[in-house]
Amino acid sequence: MTQPPVIRLHPEDGVVIARQVLPPGTPLGGGVSTAARVPAGHKIAVKAHAKGEPVRRYGQIIGFATDAIPPGAWVHTHNLGMGDFSRDYAFGRDAKPLEQVATPATFQGIIRADGRVATRNYIGIITSVNCSAHVAELIAMAFRRNPLTGEDPLAAWPNVDGVVALTHKTGCGMTQGEPLTLLRRTLGGFARHANFSHVIAIGLGCEVNQIGGLLDEQRLSGRLRNMDIQEMGGTRKTVAAGIAFVKEVLEEANKVARVPVPSSELCVALQCGGSDGYSGITANPSLGAASDLVVRHGGTVILSESPETYGAEHLLTRRAVSPAVGQKLVDVMHWWEEYTAREGAEMDANPSPGNKLGGLTTILEKSLGAMAKAGSTNLVEVVRYAEPVTAKGFVFMDTPGYDPVGATGQVAGGANLLCFTTGRGSVFGCKPTPSIKLATNTPMFQRMEDDMDINCGTVVTGEETVQQVGERIFAKMLETASGGRTKSEAFDFGAAEFAPWVLGATM
Repeated sequence: MTQPPVIRLHPEDGVVIARQVLPPGTPLGGGVSTAARVPAGHKIAVKAHAKGEPVRRYGQIIGFATDAIPPGAWVHTHNLGMGDFSRDYAFGRDAKPLEQVATPATFQGIIRADGRVATRNYIGIITSVNCSAHVAELIAMAFRRNPLTGEDPLAAWPNVDGVVALTHKTGCGMTQGEPLTLLRRTLGGFARHANFSHVIAIGLGCEVNQIGGLLDEQRLSGRLRNMDIQEMGGTRKTVAAGIAFVKEVLEEANKVARVPVPSSELCVALQCGGSDGYSGITANPSLGAASDLVVRHGGTVILSESPETYGAEHLLTRRAVSPAVGQKLVDVMHWWEEYTAREGAEMDANPSPGNKLGGLTTILEKSLGAMAKAGSTNLVEVVRYAEPVTAKGFVFMDTPGYDPVGATGQVAGGANLLCFTTGRGSVFGCKPTPSIKLATNTPMFQRMEDDMDINCGTVVTGEETVQQVGERIFAKMLETASGGRTKSEAFDFGAAEFAPWVLGATM
């Protein structure tokens, strides 16, 4: 059956979405035709909008007409902008009992001594400060497979996924208080992560973020081996000691076996990056369907990217299990309003140029599509950046919209799996957690097939429903959690993308 040239998402919408590039004069139905060429994934008006009138997509306001918009006109940054409007938070109005499955699915996980379940088995090196980054890298390099010769220093330990150095650009010359607390909470979350069997912490010795303070504040003493370069006697001696430690624990780290564990042990980070006009139609709602399956099977999903939820938060507060949980989300959004105003920025600075090329015009529009990743279940908790996630169900974590920073917070919170939707084609990993890449459209999937795990563009062509793609994503989650390699892991992504949220002044 021939597909119509546009997609209508809600009966109340004043715009429709182009399935492909539409030339002028393309009939849209109802006596409306395109007035000019419209790029794929972009919006076309199907009703007249007066200047200042709200424009709706998903049945929700995505902005206001900055000029009169006739039917058939291309709707984008030239005639659509932000505007203020009231939101009814209606705490808990749409919350409903969870229908859990009778027999939860299982995956092949690694059970740690403390009972936590891992999806990968890495040895980690964390750094207190940028000054120790290169030393940490030198230690990790000693155990890295040579892509030219194929020589693998870890060949004798097949159950060890690798040795990864997580380096960053801060740790000194920073204000103490909240910025230091946030960095330590992030590092502590990675040091405790179930996907690490053993961890080394490398410091310089004179930095603000002292290793001793990190260990005490995060209660890490006894869990990891720590080294200060200055106390160890310099670079060569520290690297030698680090390599010796890894060799010492390899045999123990290798003594793991994958066994069947319930899917309630899944903790899935939800991310989107390089979004386009199809993100809110295909990959994000499909991931939302998979998220509902994770929650119905007893697991946890973590939505984040606070600036990319802005303007749609009232739809999440309606699903909050209590007014207190809903108010936490409202407070997060108020903090971001104050933060951007203080920094001389605007919330609508997001979408990015690439998002706009893909058809997204305002942050309201982007947020409505982005929040679809979390499906339809109740919002059970709202947590701070990198805070441990202990609740089961749908959790919101306050993070920036920048993908590496947001994902770093989610993994620090305990996510043992990550799903990343993209329309423009983001390449990404987040060690020690495997990352599944979901393409919003078929042309990009085919162009970047080496990087994409699942094509959700079949929703646009009518080959599959959102629910069917969601079931494929859930199956891929179980396969990946059981040890199946993702495309980003084939390229060894995930160490350079470690990016703690930097707050405060650099001194």
